[in-house]
Amino acid sequence: MELVSFLYLLGTCAFVAHSSPVTPPYPSGTGAAPYPSGTGVASQPSNGAMSNGLKPSSAKVAANIAAAVGVAPAAAVPVGTIISSCTVPGTVALTFDDGPHIYTSQVLDTLKESNIPATFFVNGQNWGSITTDVNQALVRRMIADGHQIGSHTWAHPDLSTLDGPNIREQMDTLSDALLQIIGRAPTYMRPPYFSTNALVLQTLGEMDFHVINANIDTKDYANDSEDGIETSLQIFRDGLGAGGSIVLAHDVHRWTAEKLVSGMIEEVQSRGLRAVTVGDCLGDPAANWYRTS
Repeated sequence: MELVSFLYLLGTCAFVAHSSPVTPPYPSGTGAAPYPSGTGVASQPSNGAMSNGLKPSSAKVAANIAAAVGVAPAAAVPVGTIISSCTVPGTVALTFDDGPHIYTSQVLDTLKESNIPATFFVNGQNWGSITTDVNQALVRRMIADGHQIGSHTWAHPDLSTLDGPNIREQMDTLSDALLQIIGRAPTYMRPPYFSTNALVLQTLGEMDFHVINANIDTKDYANDSEDGIETSLQIFRDGLGAGGSIVLAHDVHRWTAEKLVSGMIEEVQSRGLRAVTVGDCLGDPAANWYRTS
């Protein structure tokens, strides 16, 4: 574990050394972070850095060290920086927030029927408690079915309203619960309401969290009816057409489970795109998605 951590830190430090300062979060209500079109990450200078944030020499050093000891080098996915889109071409990441809840099992069934992996940003206490037997079983099933689990905080607060210790408490409480349930804690998180500020990003960076927003918000929470969910599906189609790749939906709403998930899968497949987890769409090896202590 010490070796993997060292390699991860090497890649991350090289990324930070050659990247531009963190871009402030987008203004409330805009629904999009202020990144250059199609990137989803902070702009990088024209100094010879590669697309993963490493200069060729740094990447080569990391790869050579890893090869020498038989360990795959860690992808240089930044921490404490808002990420809103995939970096692997042709991929789309379906993500679901706020669960687990009574509709989560139906979402999992639909994904399994089409062999589609997704990412679930779970809460500890939101629409229900993650500690109930039913919800613990749902979380374990997410892992068993090949999905990625990310943190959405313990109780879904607006992190920008909290001080550093309370931000840490929200993250640590959920991490501790997930360690008990699945034996691992996520290194990926999504801030509730996409709401961050400098303190939030600094704290999450210090905690080594990858901060994931989205560049397609289906707004399924506002369209939770049989007819209304068609609006969310059209938002999804339009978002794909505009180059979007990380998709926000919620597994806690009935019509998301009954219609939106299957509709999104059909649309992805009809366009010849590949639905993957957030970690995969960022080129990050699965070994980096969690910590075990």
